[in-house]
Amino acid sequence: MSISVIEQAKIQAQVLVPLVKALQAELGAARANALVRKALGDLYRGFGEEFWKAKNPGKTESDLGKAVSSAFRTYARDDALAYDVLEQSTDVFAFDVKRCAYAEFYKALGEPELGFLLVCTADFATAEGFGSDIRLTRTQTIMQGASHCDFRYRREGGRSQ
Repeated sequence: MSISVIEQAKIQAQVLVPLVKALQAELGAARANALVRKALGDLYRGFGEEFWKAKNPGKTESDLGKAVSSAFRTYARDDALAYDVLEQSTDVFAFDVKRCAYAEFYKALGEPELGFLLVCTADFATAEGFGSDIRLTRTQTIMQGASHCDFRYRREGGRSQ
């Protein structure tokens, strides 16, 4: 059985949190955070590309709703996320995360800002890997103190506008 994404995040935090804090102390928070976002963004964009290809092999027309829904089931494994799907179609996947174990973990560490940097910003880079016509909009996160995270994936030029 493979290790869940939430468990991977907890393991990675043991190395990444002290590393990012050391970078912030040495370079300043803004410069260190930009460096971390770039490095992790490239990694997660690649994950998004690989995932998208695996879910849509040889297809010219992909089903955004099915593909992104599948991805979030992976992130939600081991009760890591509780979310409500608001809309799902070939061109849209919109949902609200109501409970997030990733945020709970980083808040328990006393590091929600690093949780946002290391976990939440990955969502946009991963979405970029899905293709140039896929857009993610999110205006708030539990990690930053909101009651829920509002994820809205949409295919630009799609039928559901």
